[in-house]
Amino acid sequence: MHIYAIADLHLPGGQEKPMDVFGGKWRDHPARIEENWRRVVGEDDLVLVPGDISWAMKLGEARGDLDFIGRLPGRIILSRGNHDYWWQAIGKVRGALSERVVALQNDHAPIGGGFAVCGSRGWNHPYTPGFSEEDQKLYERELQRLKLSLDSAARAGLRPAAVLLHFPPAPADGRSTGFTDLLEAYDVQLCVYGHLHGDAQKGALQGLVRGVVYHLVACDAIGFTPKRVATVCGGDLKVEPAA
Repeated sequence: MHIYAIADLHLPGGQEKPMDVFGGKWRDHPARIEENWRRVVGEDDLVLVPGDISWAMKLGEARGDLDFIGRLPGRIILSRGNHDYWWQAIGKVRGALSERVVALQNDHAPIGGGFAVCGSRGWNHPYTPGFSEEDQKLYERELQRLKLSLDSAARAGLRPAAVLLHFPPAPADGRSTGFTDLLEAYDVQLCVYGHLHGDAQKGALQGLVRGVVYHLVACDAIGFTPKRVATVCGGDLKVEPAA
């Protein structure tokens, strides 16, 4: 089973919000994502989607986007982004998903081979410019949510092989944060994240840092094509190096 990742789908959610205002490469991006996804992802593969899924404000407005995702190949694991305002009561969110799509919230998703996928939204880390007292509160809350997710996998006797975070968990130089400390403490091998666009992607945290491989998978950073980040074969996990 190959594991792919792609974040920041920014599907329309019934909104008149063309993404090409952020540059020509965003023109007709949902169609491009679908074409590329179908080209590279097999039915038995896994796709991780760490947040900013739909511009919808309410769950009802997001249903078309969730149906769109549910028709794509592979098993799909979602986590929330900062623009996913439609993601409120987790029971209702899960009730709107196809059987091949899983939403993470304070828990984990088993993926076979004794492995699990965990995740949380994340938030700005203390090295983020302008980090405020309010940021600190949200940062601490998201650390607790990530720990709950990792603990749930550990209690199930599963290895938390991969973590989805929407926000980058650390600065580009890999300095330790609460997020990286948790990943390292639970022997996580892979972290995928998005959120960064345009010039902010330059020099973003990528590659192997203290035992964890980090991949920036915002869709405009990876050509609107799900990026292969790992392979599970039996009880072995092979993590792809970040390019």
